[in-house]
Amino acid sequence: DPYKGFIKDNKINLKIEVAADAPHGVHWDSKKYTGYVGLKNQGATCYMNSVLQTLYFTSQLRKAVYKMPTDGDDVNKSVALALQRVFYELQTSDCAVATKKLTKSFGWEALDSFMQHDVQEFCRVLLDHMENKMKGTCVEGTIPKLLEGKVCSYISCMNVDYESKRSESFFDIQLNIKDKRSVIESFKDYITPEILEGDNKYDAGTYGLQDAKKGTKFQKFPPVLYLQLMRFQYDPLMDMNVKINDRYEFPETLDLSEFIEEPTAGETEKFSLYAVLVHSGDNHGGHYVAYISPELNGKWFKFDDDVVSKSTRTEAIENNFGGSEEESVNVRHCTNAYMLVYIKESQKENVLVNIVDDDIPFNLTSFFEEEKREEALRRKEKQEAHLYMAVEAVTDDPFHGYQGNDLLNWTTARPSVYRVKKESSVRDLEELIAANMGYPVEGIRLWVFQSRANSTIRPAPIENERDKTIWEVAEKETPLKIFVETLDQSNPTKGLMPYKKDEHNIIFLKYFDVVTDTMYYLTHAFLSADSCIGDVFQFAREKIGLSADIPLALYEEVHAGRTDELTPTKLLGEMEEVFDGDIWVVQRTDHTGKFHNTVDDYFRDLNNRISVQFCDKNNPGDPGFHVVLNQKMTYNEVAEVVANCIDTEPNLIQFFKPQSHRDIAGYAIKSHFEGTLKDLFISYGQRNKSPKKLFYLRLHIAITELESKDHFRCTWLNKNREETVLSLYVAKNVTIAELLDEAKKQIELSPDGSGRLRLLEVYSYRIHRVFSNTVSYHNIQPSMAQQTTCYRVEEIPVEETQLGPKDFLIPVAHFHQTIFQCFNHPFLFKVTEEESLQSVRTRMMDRFKDISEKEFEKYKFSLITHGRMTPLNDDFTFNSSDFITNVDKDTKAINEAHLDVFLHSRPWLGLEHALKPPKRSRYTYVEKPVKIHNQ
Repeated sequence: DPYKGFIKDNKINLKIEVAADAPHGVHWDSKKYTGYVGLKNQGATCYMNSVLQTLYFTSQLRKAVYKMPTDGDDVNKSVALALQRVFYELQTSDCAVATKKLTKSFGWEALDSFMQHDVQEFCRVLLDHMENKMKGTCVEGTIPKLLEGKVCSYISCMNVDYESKRSESFFDIQLNIKDKRSVIESFKDYITPEILEGDNKYDAGTYGLQDAKKGTKFQKFPPVLYLQLMRFQYDPLMDMNVKINDRYEFPETLDLSEFIEEPTAGETEKFSLYAVLVHSGDNHGGHYVAYISPELNGKWFKFDDDVVSKSTRTEAIENNFGGSEEESVNVRHCTNAYMLVYIKESQKENVLVNIVDDDIPFNLTSFFEEEKREEALRRKEKQEAHLYMAVEAVTDDPFHGYQGNDLLNWTTARPSVYRVKKESSVRDLEELIAANMGYPVEGIRLWVFQSRANSTIRPAPIENERDKTIWEVAEKETPLKIFVETLDQSNPTKGLMPYKKDEHNIIFLKYFDVVTDTMYYLTHAFLSADSCIGDVFQFAREKIGLSADIPLALYEEVHAGRTDELTPTKLLGEMEEVFDGDIWVVQRTDHTGKFHNTVDDYFRDLNNRISVQFCDKNNPGDPGFHVVLNQKMTYNEVAEVVANCIDTEPNLIQFFKPQSHRDIAGYAIKSHFEGTLKDLFISYGQRNKSPKKLFYLRLHIAITELESKDHFRCTWLNKNREETVLSLYVAKNVTIAELLDEAKKQIELSPDGSGRLRLLEVYSYRIHRVFSNTVSYHNIQPSMAQQTTCYRVEEIPVEETQLGPKDFLIPVAHFHQTIFQCFNHPFLFKVTEEESLQSVRTRMMDRFKDISEKEFEKYKFSLITHGRMTPLNDDFTFNSSDFITNVDKDTKAINEAHLDVFLHSRPWLGLEHALKPPKRSRYTYVEKPVKIHNQ
C-alpha cells in the first residue's frame, strides 16, 4: 500500500533472522556443541593453532605422529612428544588444549609466543621436523606420501631442437592472486611459459644464445594439496609489503585434470575442499582462524583458538573470497582466505581414516595420563600452598669447613627442606624430622635461627615452646630455619646433653689455626652462670688434640667486623652480655701466622674479601673466572693475581670496566689508578653489584707503553673487498709510514701483491684524502665529524706502484640514480693522459672479478664536477685537466697530485648502477623466521 506502507489492519508482521558467533571470554562448551575442542592462544599463536587443527584432522598423519618413537625423549625438548601430547589432548580432552609445552619444546622464549609468524612457513618447518623424526621408523615416508607432489621445470628452445628438464618435489603451491579471479586462473598463470628473448636469451651450450620457453608442468598432485594464496606482496611504490584483499574465488570441488602433464589412467584429479585458513588484518598483523570439514561431508566448523563452533558453507567459503562484488575505492574487506587445503577425492578414505582411543599406543596413553595426575597433584599443592610453609633444617655438618662469619652459608649449606602445615606444633615437627633422620624423638633437639640486631644469625632455643604452632615460632616468616642437635651416634646411650633455658647458655666453639690460616668448627657446649669462661679450653683441647701446656686465647665473634678478646678466668655470669648461640673462637698464642696472627686480623680481612669475575674482552662468550680478592688491594696487586691466573706478566694486562647498560667492556682502567679495589668499583658504579666484574685484555706491549700511545681505529680492505677492523696503538710523533708498518703486523698481504700499503680517509662512500707516508700522524685531522669518518688501509695495486709521468690516479665511487646516493667501496684507479673510455672500462672490468661481463656492461660512467653529473660517451678520453686543478699541477707532478689534498672538492668518476638489495621477505620487518631449535 503506497499510503500505509507495510501496515495492514493496524498491524505489521516481521520475520527476523538472528545469527551469533560463538562467544569468547565466557564459558562455551565447544565439545558439547560440536564434538571438538580448540587450542588456547598464548598471545599471538592463532596462526599455529590453525595449522595444528588442520594437521590433527588429517587423521592418517595424526596416526603416524602417534607412532613416532619418543620413549626416553627429553620431556621439555622433544618436539615429537609435545606434538603427540597436543594431538592426544585434542582427541580426549573436554576443554581447550594448551600449547605452551609444544612451544617450549621448540626452544622458544616467552617473547616468541607474542610474535606472529606466517602460516605456510610454520607448517613447512614443523612438517620438515616431523619428517626427519620419522626417518628410520615404521612411519617413515608418511608425510611425503600425503603431501609430496611432482613438478617438471623445463626450458625449451624455440628454433633449435634443445630442451632442458628437471623434476622437483613440492609440498605446497604458492599461487599468485594479483589480478586473478579464481584458483583456476592462478593455475593457468602458474604453467604459462615465460619467453626468453632479446637480452634474456637462453644459453643453450653449443647452440649459443637462443629464444626459448621457460615454464613448469605438473606431473603429480599429492593426496593432500596445500595452496598458499600470495596475498602479501611487495609494493615498489610504497616500498613495503602490502596485503591484497581483492576478491578471489575457490571452489568446493576443484578439478585439476587439465594441469597434469600425463594423467594416470583411471585416476581423476578432482579435489574436495577440506580446510580454509583465514587471515583478518593487514601486513603488520592480524588474526587467523580455520574452517575445517573434518569428514568432507559438507559439515563445516570454525576453529577460532579455544572456541569451536558450527559454520555454514557460506561462512566457510564464499565469505572468505575477499573483497566484494560492490567494493568501493575506500572500503575493502581485510578478512579472506590465506591458505586452502584440498583432499583428492580418490584418496579420501586413505587420508581421513577413523581413529579411536584404542588406536593410540598404550605407552603414550599411560604416560600422558600419569602426567595429568602429577599436574593435578601440583595444582592441588599450589591451591593449598597458603596452608603450608617450608622448614629448612641443618645439623652441624655444614658448620665444618665454613670460613666466614656466623656458623654457615645458607646458600651452600643444602639444608633438608620440609613442607609442613602452618598449624602443626613443634612436637609434630620434631616427630617428622626424627623419623626422617632415623633418630628417636628424644635423640634430637631443635634450635631456631634468629636474626639479631647486629645482622648476625644465631641459633636460639624453642625448648619451652613445643606446643606452639610452627607459624608462631617462625613469627609468620617463611622459611623457618632450624638447627637440629643430635645425640652422639658413637655413644647413643649417652643421650643429649642436659639443657635448661633459664640455667644454661649454648655456646658454639670454633678454632683458628694461625699457621694454616684456617677456621675450624669444633662443637657446642652448655655453660651455666657459675661456669668459668676458660672451661671451653678443655673442650677445644680434646677436639684438637692439644696438651694442657699449650697457651690458648679466646675471642667472641660478635658480628662481621668486630671480635672481642675474652678473659678466660671470668665467670659466665660476670660477662656484660651473653646469649644463646654466641660463637667463641679459640687460637694458639705460641704460633705466628703467615697472613694473620689473631682471630681479629682474620675476620677484619675476611670482611674485605670480594669475589670478582674476570672475562676476556676479545671473547664475547667467555664465562671468565672468579677470584676472591681483598678490597684494599691496589691496581698492581690485582694485576699480579690475574696474571698468575692467565699465565702472563702483570704489565701485559689491561683492565676494562663493564658498560652499565650492556654486558660488554667499557672504558679502560688506567694503570696509574691510585685507589683501592673498593674505590675502583665505587667510581665505576658497581657499589651494589655482586659478584663484581671486570674485563681484561692480553697485551703485546707493556701497559705503561700502551697508555703513552694513541689508539687509532681503522679498517683493512683486502683484495676480496672484505673489511676488517684494526686497532693500532702508535706514538703521537710517528709518521704514516710507521703507522702502516704497525698495521702490517695485524694483516695478511697477498702473496702476489705489491706489499705496500696506503692510508685513505673515506666519508659517505667517497675518498676524501690519500695520505703520503711522510705525513705526521699527529697532523691527521678528520675533514668531517669524527664518528662519520672512516680511515681505510689497503694494499696498493701493483700497477699503481710505478706511475709514469703521464699517469695519474682518479677517485671512483659507486652511486645509484643520484650522485648523493653513493654506496659500496670507493677506490682509486690509474689512468693515462688521453686514454680512451673503452680502455679504462676494459681494465676496470678486470678489477671486478666478482661481476659478470654482462652485468658490468650495464654500468654507466659519469664525470662528477662540483655536484654536476656529465655522462661519458664512448669517444671520451681522460685528461688530467678534468680531474686535477691547475694549482695542484703547479706544485706537484700529476702522478702525485692525489696525495695530501682534499679530493672531495675535486672531480671524480662515478659508476652508476643498481644497488642490489637483499631479497625481500613477504613478512614484516619485526618478524623473525620460524625456527625449531630442539630435536
